[in-house]
Amino acid sequence: MKNILVIDDDETFNAVLTRALNRRGLDAEGATDTQAALALAQNKRPSRVVLDLNLAGSSGLALIEPLLAMNPECRIVVLTGYASIATAVDAIKLGAVQYLAKPVDVEAILAAFEAADRPNTEEAPNSEPLSVSRLEWEHIQRVLHENGGNISETARALKMHRRTLQRKLAKRPVKS
Repeated sequence: MKNILVIDDDETFNAVLTRALNRRGLDAEGATDTQAALALAQNKRPSRVVLDLNLAGSSGLALIEPLLAMNPECRIVVLTGYASIATAVDAIKLGAVQYLAKPVDVEAILAAFEAADRPNTEEAPNSEPLSVSRLEWEHIQRVLHENGGNISETARALKMHRRTLQRKLAKRPVKS
């Protein structure tokens, strides 16, 4: 049986996801902070990890390397409330197998793990291309990341008024 470690600082989300995975017959445990996650990973050696990108203000990406060092066969799916191309690329480069935007359901997480278990498979036939709004959001996030989060510099790079950029950033990310 595959065991799954859920690492998310939102205690409610963590508990709900862990319970949903357990109901599906999987051995799932949750951790809400970095130290607890590493301790659980050391003891349990999970084969699957669901990792939140933002853990109480710090980057969950910092956990990818230590988790893979403990178990190189571990599959890691990164979840985030604010998806961006830049962080997705960083997550994959560090060793994550998938990067999913919240809200996400259990089936999508399990499908990501299943896809990771099937090497060299093509993208799912039901996948749709990203919408123009979603592409714009991701491009803005990438440029914002390149400018260290500086709104004014990002607005200049995008040839956009700073207030327009702030309005776009205040909206929740659009779905694909």
